[in-house]
Amino acid sequence: MTHRPYVKYPHKCLRTAAKPVEAVTDEIRAIWDEMIFAMDAMPGVGLAAPQLGIMLRLAVVDASDERGQAVRMANPEILHASTQSREHEEASPNLPGVSAVISRPRAVTVRFLNEAGEVEERDFVNIWATSVQHQIDHLNGKMYVDHLSKVKRDMLVKKARKLAR
Repeated sequence: MTHRPYVKYPHKCLRTAAKPVEAVTDEIRAIWDEMIFAMDAMPGVGLAAPQLGIMLRLAVVDASDERGQAVRMANPEILHASTQSREHEEASPNLPGVSAVISRPRAVTVRFLNEAGEVEERDFVNIWATSVQHQIDHLNGKMYVDHLSKVKRDMLVKKARKLAR
């Protein structure tokens, strides 16, 4: 299997909110399969459809040690976030070669359409929660660098551009 290329920062797909998914169809399931392949190829623990230039509210997350446990989500939304935060180093294939430590809620409850097209609510903690929040940011046209100060963000983007040459 192959996958579409990751769009490169500052592509407009990365700064635009994705469109809601009307129904889970075979086409949506095929996109999820492609996304899981792209996520595993990084390797990473999550991917949002806009990262591949697909402007739909689709995300996949797999932070399991053994892999193959991907959670497929359409239209994910955070219902509850813990007050306790957790720091984790985040990165993105859309801004390759750089990363930053980001603080996010340690646990979240998320509602989404699952692979069967049913509404599901699930609790995610630790790296799973971090990845889900990272993907939902992408679906809303945000990136992890938006959680940094302007000075840090500008330094990271400059470094990534230098590495891309």
